[in-house]
Amino acid sequence: MVRWSRFLKYPIALATFAATVLMTDAALMTGAAQASDTWSGIHAEAFGGRPLKSGTGVIAISAPYRPDDVRSVPFEADVTLANGRTIKTVYFVVDMNPSPVAATFQLGGKRSRAHLGINFRLDQQSDVRVVVEADDGTLYMAEQLVKFAGGQASCSAPPVGDPAEIAANMGKMDFAGVGAKPNGTHQMARARLALNHPNHTGMVLDPVSLLYIPLLMVDRVEAHQGDELVFDMTGSITVAQNPTVSFDYVTNGAPELTVTARDTSNASWTRAFPIGPGG
Repeated sequence: MVRWSRFLKYPIALATFAATVLMTDAALMTGAAQASDTWSGIHAEAFGGRPLKSGTGVIAISAPYRPDDVRSVPFEADVTLANGRTIKTVYFVVDMNPSPVAATFQLGGKRSRAHLGINFRLDQQSDVRVVVEADDGTLYMAEQLVKFAGGQASCSAPPVGDPAEIAANMGKMDFAGVGAKPNGTHQMARARLALNHPNHTGMVLDPVSLLYIPLLMVDRVEAHQGDELVFDMTGSITVAQNPTVSFDYVTNGAPELTVTARDTSNASWTRAFPIGPGG
């Protein structure tokens, strides 16, 4: 079994272990029992084997059963906690990918309800999961099967686009409100953030040099509304090229939402987007 912890904590070693991981993933596809063993390993290493309660009534997840493009699969979750509890952490998991914990979100604002979403790479048919940790330590989980339509495993597929253009646009951000625009404080607002970045997995062979393109992934995205944290996302190579994050927030009167993204080369980019009534 793959030692998932080397990828969950900081997946720098993926280029070295690419061939081993791909062969192991292929072996894991041979039957349902082996897929179950994969989740058992992720559960043990990412969550310490802690008990998981059913996410029914707590987590509603949305992902296409058979996605049109396995290089960028939309995956969203709506979370609702009862009894005055708040959301501590939300995990997006893709069992059969080399880096199964795709993204981890820490939320600010002591929220009992939240919407979050990412676009992820799909290497092969897999269960996808959202695990939510409440402030009292309780873990909830919801899962769904996503089929693989065929073609190349997306974690080893080359990035889409001209390399020079990708490099020139790296770090550019697009921000758009979704739905009705808020016109005051203490209102729910929803938005979508897109970041230009190749999110190199370290598993792609350069056809010219015949060497692996070095890993270069987005490992952190933070959003603040004024001084208040909206979310702090830790990423992985499972997040798609040009990462997209959908999220909601409660307006607090701040005129701008500031986003800072960082990658594994320590490059960082910060942009402020107007969100107030006059923005």
